[in-house]
Order: sequence, then C-alpha cells, then structure tokens
Amino acid sequence: MDKFVLSSPEELTRAVEALGFLPFFKNRIAGFSVEEMCPPGLWFAQDCDGPWEWKGPVASSGKCIYGKLFAGKAGFVSREWLPRFANLRRDGYDLDSRYEEGILDRREKLIFDGVEKYGVILSKNLRNETGFGRGGSKGFDGLITRLQMQTYVCVADFKYARDKSGKEYGWGIAEYTTPERLFGYDYVTSAYPEDPRQSREAIKAHLLGILPGLSDRDLSYILG
Repeated sequence: MDKFVLSSPEELTRAVEALGFLPFFKNRIAGFSVEEMCPPGLWFAQDCDGPWEWKGPVASSGKCIYGKLFAGKAGFVSREWLPRFANLRRDGYDLDSRYEEGILDRREKLIFDGVEKYGVILSKNLRNETGFGRGGSKGFDGLITRLQMQTYVCVADFKYARDKSGKEYGWGIAEYTTPERLFGYDYVTSAYPEDPRQSREAIKAHLLGILPGLSDRDLSYILG
C-alpha cells in the first residue's frame, strides 16, 4: 500500500479515491485508517482544522460516501467502488424489496423513509420526525448504523453550532442522506446485475492488491 500522510481534506479525498476503502479509526488492519495516516498533532489542534473537521468536506465532495460502514465504525468508500460495495452489502435488494420480504426491521424502514422524505436531514431532526426523540422510542443509533452498514443511508455532511461571532464550535451533527441522492439511482445500483458474490470477489481482489497478505478475518472487516 502506498504510504499516505494526510494533512488536509483534499489529501484525505485523494487517499480514499486511491485506496477505494478507508476506515476512519485504527482497526485490525495495521496502518489502514485515517487515524494512523494523520500526524498526531492535527488531532484536536487549536490553530487549524484536523481530521474531525475534514469529515464533512470529504463526505460532501461527491467523490465518496462516508458513514458507519466497517463493523459499525466510520469510514469512506470511493465513488468508483460504491456500486459493487452496495451490491454486496444489500445482497442485491433495494430497501423496499428487503422490507416486503420481511428481512428489514419495520423501524429501519421508518427511519429510511424519513431520510428519503427530506433528502437531507439532521440526525436530531430525524430522531424527532420518526419518534425517536426525547421520551420516544429507543434504539435509533443501532438502527441508523445498520442502515449505513447496508449502504441505504450515509452521511451527507456535518453541521456545527455557531457562537455570537459566527464561529463554529463543538461537535458536528450528522446530516443523513442516501447514496442514491448523492450519485443517482442508476449509478448506485449499476452492479445489481452482478451476483453479490462476484462483487465480493472483486473487492477482495482489490484489497489484496493494495494490502497483500490480509487474512480472511482482516478482509471481513471491510467486506462485512
């Protein structure tokens, strides 16, 4: 694997495009994460943006998707590899078909419909719209993670609170959308004619090409 040292959102975007898949946090595959590719001084730096702030610009760049995609943890998948990744993770099913066959939890369908209705919606607003707000139903975090793992939902951007001078502060709040809204239904589903097992083998071959010697367990972290 080429060595990447990331110091800007543009460099992160290029790394995602080159690698195809990139987890955000350190994981079982040594060196294969945004966390390990960034100099430690950029994390929580006071005088400049760091990886936490880059997530939004990269997610909204039109060159990848971002979300909880790898073992329920955050990461990126490039636009190039999205169709095959979606075909693998969805096992060839559109969400409605999965629901009609009884594979999808009713609450997942409720959340997905909320995202689709608004196109792009803040996490806290989505919770309220779907009955998961304060005092409402429980389990939103697990359900939205499952929808991201299946590639039906992803993060469009992050929005920040602003102080009186207009400066952003605090943790960004995720805005959710669908890959189809970002890249179009025809593109996202363009690998559907391919058997999901073929998509899996294509992704596996690519990963072994950039990360030779990965074990099946290592590969499963990305493949799911």
